[in-house]
Amino acid sequence: MTDIQLQPGERLDGLPSQQIQIIQNPDMFSYSLDAVLLAYFAKPRKKGRGLSVDLGAGTGAIGLFYAQKVTGQVALVELQKDLAEMAGRSVALNGLSDRVKVINADMQAIYDQIKPGSVDTVLSNPPYFSVNETTKQNLDEHYQLARHEIAIDLPRLAQTANKLLKNNGKFYLVHRPDRLNDIMAALAARKLEVKRLQFVYGKPGREANMVLVEAIKGGGSGGVRVLPPIIAYTADDQYTDQVQEILYGQPWQL
Repeated sequence: MTDIQLQPGERLDGLPSQQIQIIQNPDMFSYSLDAVLLAYFAKPRKKGRGLSVDLGAGTGAIGLFYAQKVTGQVALVELQKDLAEMAGRSVALNGLSDRVKVINADMQAIYDQIKPGSVDTVLSNPPYFSVNETTKQNLDEHYQLARHEIAIDLPRLAQTANKLLKNNGKFYLVHRPDRLNDIMAALAARKLEVKRLQFVYGKPGREANMVLVEAIKGGGSGGVRVLPPIIAYTADDQYTDQVQEILYGQPWQL
């Protein structure tokens, strides 16, 4: 692992099971459990030999965690220059510069750098909140773009994923269960057929607060599988054994 000089306000956060460290600045934006669970949930296509793309990569957490599951190339696409720069240093820190590249661009304008129809797997942890006149937005630009559908919304994200993916390529995203109708509609309208769902619960007895989604470009209709739930915390606020294993256990298998 390469030594990297941290900038003021930055820290290193790691995922021991994947032996990956991420440079972050909490004053900008930091990844959380949803990023880890999406990278864990995603199943590489063709043993991960093809190209994978993380759209809206932030500091690169999802793509870097997922890179340990595949042997092919990974592209991290991030609009915000500061976050893309941190992601680039995290790539170098983890010794993955030969397989992982960072593209600092709007995901809707990357087709000169990533050829349409060339991608096996697309992953995304998009902004969760739609924007309307009554929406209370975070004043910080980094958090505002990360949490609210300002630069990208579900229909445009689905269209971008569709354009990038090969036929039968896979699209993975993590989102809020209360947006499930919007998610299904956006994906179906762009010929991305949902095939697997997994709900995540903060604690036993509570409503789900996260949903993991797998869709296949041009996949046949029907046949949706709902996987057993993931419960994040015990009643006394400790990680469950299931999440402990994801975070600290054996490396995730290809």
